[in-house]
Amino acid sequence: MKKLHDHYFKKAKDEGYAARSVYKLKEANEKYGFIRAGYAVLDLGASPGSWTQYVVEQVGMNGKVVAVDINPLKNKTGVIFLQKSVFDVTQEDIKQGIGGFDVILSDMAPRTTGAKDVDHLRSIALCERALELSIALLKNNGVFFCKIFQGRDMDAFVRTCREAFREVRLFKPKSSRSESVEIFVFARGVTTLRSVS
Repeated sequence: MKKLHDHYFKKAKDEGYAARSVYKLKEANEKYGFIRAGYAVLDLGASPGSWTQYVVEQVGMNGKVVAVDINPLKNKTGVIFLQKSVFDVTQEDIKQGIGGFDVILSDMAPRTTGAKDVDHLRSIALCERALELSIALLKNNGVFFCKIFQGRDMDAFVRTCREAFREVRLFKPKSSRSESVEIFVFARGVTTLRSVS
């Protein structure tokens, strides 16, 4: 039986975060140190908002946080929130006068159907959209951190990331449930030719 109210669920509730998923990002940031004070961060698939909360804390008053989700965000303090589908939101919508992002996060996941192949393909489509936005909007040494569901097309997506970025690693947080097929791609330093200022 799936244990929904685990240690991380209780910890998130006690610490005032919107969801247990915050500890996946926190663990990654403690390992790689990629979210810092003053940074501009884009959070794709932000709802209910635990990653966004953590990012706002990390970037501080001089940072900028843009969050995108088709669903509402619980806490919009310190955030520019765009309630749109990631497939409908434009680069111009996202930019908000920001020259380039230091970090682009994607914790996006499809509404699961129970059919693993279908869910995996939908996950890949979300990841590809996040990658497209990252190549266009990241600063030269910026970081793309993206959740993906493991499956037959994951290796191809990781190869595409390796072609687009100088450094690519796979990361499985301890706070990720043992039965989960999710894994995270950490990519730094866009190498792909692009037309960004």
